[in-house]
Amino acid sequence: MKFQAMASAGVLFLVSTAAFAQDSKAPQGASNSKAEQASQGPYSTYNKIFYARMKTILVSSAEKMPEENYNFKPTDSVRSYGQIVGHVADAQYNFCSMALGETNPGLKIEETKTTKADLVAALKGALAYCDKAYDGMTDASGTQTVKMFGMDMPKFGVLNINNAHDMEHYGNMVTYMRLKNIVPPTSEAPPAAQPKK
Repeated sequence: MKFQAMASAGVLFLVSTAAFAQDSKAPQGASNSKAEQASQGPYSTYNKIFYARMKTILVSSAEKMPEENYNFKPTDSVRSYGQIVGHVADAQYNFCSMALGETNPGLKIEETKTTKADLVAALKGALAYCDKAYDGMTDASGTQTVKMFGMDMPKFGVLNINNAHDMEHYGNMVTYMRLKNIVPPTSEAPPAAQPKK
């Protein structure tokens, strides 16, 4: 059942890709030229835009929570905030190594890192590893299949499941932040517009 939900999420991401990619602006620092998008294709362009947004949100969330709340659990049966950060970092290596056709380094960040500084650094390192998978993906290479959950899955599916997994756990992080009276990154007021000179 869990696999079907994840696969459905991946399909929904793929279906919505073309329309979203046509109207979206690339993240700051990324090229958004028509020639570059045409060479990569709308699916890979969408994947990169969505992933770039998630990276910013995840790092901001990890940095925003104070060190003293990294051990916070709303109940004993769930992960602590720090464990969620570690779990998300581990997942980046898991999914992106599949998309890259590499062996997962299996760093076990959730099990071995406990301080905020170590977990934030590990998350940033995991996201830098994933950059290779997203940056190198084209519409053509994204249709190549790899083994996941015991079945053949297109690399796009793997990266979309990574994005969905990130969103799932960002939802956990939002709840933890709200319980500590911290405004999550996606709920912050945008910076005030600078007056024109």
